[in-house]
This record gives sequence, structure tokens and C-alpha cells, in this order.
Amino acid sequence: MSIELIPARFAHRISGYPADGYASGEDWLAELPTLLGDLLREWELEPIGPTMTGACSVALPVRLLGAGRDAAGVSGEGVLKISWPHPEAATESLALQTWNGHGAVRLLRADPSRFAMLLERLHARDLMGVDVDEACGVIGDLLGVLRRPPHPRVPRLVDYAERQARELHDAPPVLPRRYLDQASALARELVARPPAEDRLLHTDLHYENVLGAYRSPWLAIDPKPMAGDPAFEVAPALWNRADELGSGSQVRWSLRRRLEIICERAGVDEGRARAWTIVREADNAVDAAESAQSAGDDASREWAHDRISLAVTIIKAMND
Repeated sequence: MSIELIPARFAHRISGYPADGYASGEDWLAELPTLLGDLLREWELEPIGPTMTGACSVALPVRLLGAGRDAAGVSGEGVLKISWPHPEAATESLALQTWNGHGAVRLLRADPSRFAMLLERLHARDLMGVDVDEACGVIGDLLGVLRRPPHPRVPRLVDYAERQARELHDAPPVLPRRYLDQASALARELVARPPAEDRLLHTDLHYENVLGAYRSPWLAIDPKPMAGDPAFEVAPALWNRADELGSGSQVRWSLRRRLEIICERAGVDEGRARAWTIVREADNAVDAAESAQSAGDDASREWAHDRISLAVTIIKAMND
């Protein structure tokens, strides 16, 4: 296996990841060439393009050569995705299996023990270049299609909320104290007043996690699955493409416009979506501050400052 299948920038970034329940980034990276070679051989795959990377995974375009070729459609092509082992990636294949290609990329084969999946091949285009109102409509429609009963083995949103209620209450004042206290109280309230039914949640459906497809205009990729309240799903479409929010009073209008479109198309309660967004943005701000403190460099501190400022902006807009 040639090391060129692992882009150098990806290798440099992930080598610094500490272990999160599994192998560290450095240890996993040392095994990745062998893992790639084993999967290509065992699953009878031929690389046909350069490796793509995400924050924690590599995705290699492949041609299926064996008996499973028909599952990939007319092209006989797919994508071999291997993720650095961490809790958020542990149940991705279960969610894709549950959706079975309805609104999401189709799972052709999986080996959860090796955090490996063979996926149908999609187009490279995403929603980043689509008018934001139209893109929010696409996201809202997909959230409606993806609304399925949850797989019993995915994490529960209620556990996240209970944890955040405690952690945000005790967090240092990286945000104005009133916002941290509000987020903590909302997390408790949302657990105390649950929706009528839990659903399988993507939890990270933003503009780059929606790709064009051969069999459908748009499909979701890269879920971080949970089971719980569909109103939790809206927030990523608010904090992404933040440079397009405008300035001054236009920012609030833009954020509420996105929220309104998604909630209407997905059939989600706007009040609960605003409340979950406040919780998630407070969590994002605390995470940003902790990451910058751990990194200890000027670039990380500058990024954290900007991310916390965005969190304050979004929380204000959800409150007004």
C-alpha cells in the first residue's frame, strides 16, 4: 500500500488527536496503510481517484471488482471510507443502515470494528454554492425524509442534554454568565418536556454534508447519530456559512430566516429549535475555549475568540 493514499496534511492534523476511547490519531495513522490495503483486497476494490479527507476520516474512490458490484449501480463505483476511531463515528453505519439510502448516502458494506464503510459514490457538489434560502429548504426536506425510528444502539440525546445541563452550569465564563445559565436551564427543560416521539437524528446536517447524487438531487452524508428530538437538528445550518449572515440588524434576520425555512419544511417546532440552538452554541463556545487553551498558540486563540463571538451572536438572535 502506497503512503500517497494518505494525504500529508491529513496525516499531520490527525497525528495530534489524543485517544478518545480507542486509538490515538498517531497510533491509528501508523496502522492506516495496512488497513487500507487489507480492505481493498478483502472487499475486492480498486482505487480510481485521489483520497478525499474529512476532519477524522479518509474517503477513497474505488471500483468494485467482485460479486457486490451490482450494489453500486451502473457505474460499479463506490467510496471506501475509514474513520479515526472515536465515539461519534462508532454508530455512523447503524444510521446509514437504518435509512437504507432514503435521504442519505447508501451503505453498501461495513466493518464497524475497523470503522470502515463502503458507500455509494456521490457527486462532488454540495450546498455551499446554492442560494442559502434554497439550501435551507433542501436541508429541511432531507430532515423530513430522514425522520425514522432510532436504532436502539445510537446515543440518546437526553443523555447529552443532561450532561450539558451540568457542564454548562459549572463552565467558566467563556460566555456571559446569563447565557451559560440559560443554556443549562434549557437543557433541563427540554429533557423534562420531551417531544411526542424520539427519532433518528443526523445532528450535523449542514451545507457541506449534503451532496448531489446520481439517483437523487441531494443526499445527506457524515451523520453523527443520536436518538431524540428533531428540533435539535436545525442549529448546524445556522452556524455554518456564517460569513453570509450580513451585518448589524441583518444578522438576526438572516439567522431567523434560516431557522424558519428549515422548521417549516421539516415540520419542526421553532421554539424548541431555538432552545436547542442556544444549548448547542453554548456547548460550542465552551469547547472552543477548551481547545484553544489546550493548543496554546495564537492562531487557536484567535479562532476560539471568533467562534465564541459567533456563539454569542446566534444566542442573541435566538432570544430576541
